[in-house]
Amino acid sequence: MTGKGASGIAPASSELKHAGATRREGRRLIDQWWQELSAADAEARPVANVFVMGSIAEVLRAFDIPMSFPEIAALQTAIRGKSMDYLLAAEDQGYSPDICAYVKVDVGLHVTGREHPHGRLPKPSLVVSTNMCNTYIKWSEIWERMYGCPLFVLDIPGWRGTGFEYGVNGGSFRSDCAYVQGQLRELIVMCEQVTGRAFDVDRLREVMGEVNRMSEMYREILAENKNRPAPFNSLTEGVVHMGVANAYRGHPEGSRFMEAARDELRERVHAGIGPIPDERFRLLFVGPACYTNFRRFVEMFEEWGAVFVAAEYASYGGGGLDRGIHYDLARPIESLAEQILLSSQTSFSGIFHSHQWQTGVVRDWSVDGICFHGVKSCRTTSTGLPDAREWLMRNENIPGLFIQSDLVDARLWAEAQLKNRIDAFFESLQGRKASARR
Repeated sequence: MTGKGASGIAPASSELKHAGATRREGRRLIDQWWQELSAADAEARPVANVFVMGSIAEVLRAFDIPMSFPEIAALQTAIRGKSMDYLLAAEDQGYSPDICAYVKVDVGLHVTGREHPHGRLPKPSLVVSTNMCNTYIKWSEIWERMYGCPLFVLDIPGWRGTGFEYGVNGGSFRSDCAYVQGQLRELIVMCEQVTGRAFDVDRLREVMGEVNRMSEMYREILAENKNRPAPFNSLTEGVVHMGVANAYRGHPEGSRFMEAARDELRERVHAGIGPIPDERFRLLFVGPACYTNFRRFVEMFEEWGAVFVAAEYASYGGGGLDRGIHYDLARPIESLAEQILLSSQTSFSGIFHSHQWQTGVVRDWSVDGICFHGVKSCRTTSTGLPDAREWLMRNENIPGLFIQSDLVDARLWAEAQLKNRIDAFFESLQGRKASARR
């Protein structure tokens, strides 16, 4: 990419037909989602508390049950500079400083009246959880105790092997599918009881068809960053894509947003426009981001001309859409079980084999190095990151940076320490590039 259009002249912003569409529509949709949650709370309509990994939104949306995502609500408080108010409120209730900070922000929201900077969190009428994160189940039990609402936990079988080869031809796949199907039918019965509505399989097919469309667009969005310069930063604009992917999964507005975002990115690629003026380094980000100082966190990389062209969080935090979900609408329950298994395994069991996925991204997205961000309050995502960094350097000659802070706990932000490590990493990358040119 040269940074210019086909004529060789840099295009004016007025010539970009889709400029700003992603930002405007993303903000509108998230505001609309909050309005729906607040209205449901005021009208005492059923709402489900769910998680970004394994929300099973297809079934819930088939019953038109609004979904509240505590991880999204928590990170939004941090971006607004309000997360510490809720964290400290939870710690006053006896929650340890060592547990997941997302959990504590959520607990703080509930014990202080459920008033969020974006709107009012509703009381859950149903909780849907999975075993994809070892915190989810205990977190769900907090709501169960607070509100006496029914709790459904989808038990997803993990990969049972030394390598990572889970797939439709695996010996255990069919039995795993039958096991998950049985649980999905239990969830359907629970939704019927909560809403007082009968299950409509055609409505489920309609929702799953939208997920097929959204997944296709989401994959195309991520693939646009294979271009140079990359048209978007996976940490900043990628968070918007991920938020809409969760809140509007299976909804026509979500699919239309993804199509519009893809078209805007393709327009940027054609014009040679990236998120910063001069892209010098292309990075992969592993781990959740730091939302308490989000803008400054990203700036410390952009100052070196670095763009995060891919982020692991966009994979598992995007509900598996990047894996290429495609439902067979002729057999919806069976196909849903199959895709839950296939899309969850890379995040769920693949945590022990993440270096394989990372190596592929480095190759396909032309990545110069990997930033491993350890989160102090999340041992699940952080344990093993230094080992992965070491393995990739020794076996694949992929340079990596390991830093630590937190998702939403501002007490764990140390800018000077972070900047020293980041600067040293880029100085090393500069030396590698200079050696390669020689």
